[in-house]
Amino acid sequence: MLKDLVQYIAKALVDRPDDVHVSEIEGEQTSVIELKVAKEDLGKVIGKQGRTARAMRTILGAASTKARKRSVLEILE
Repeated sequence: MLKDLVQYIAKALVDRPDDVHVSEIEGEQTSVIELKVAKEDLGKVIGKQGRTARAMRTILGAASTKARKRSVLEILE
């Protein structure tokens, strides 16, 4: 569910949605969601001064609170 949310947001932001790859590493208490996009789309996902990335992390945090789990978003280069 959280993985799908990140994928949906990322695909809406980038120019090359086919190059968006999201993987989830689940732990007992925390799940790490890794987001990989095309090199030219990296700036769109991070945003000015990291605002877009921060907003995505905020949304993910709210959704993971509802799921009673902690989630961390990692944006890979």
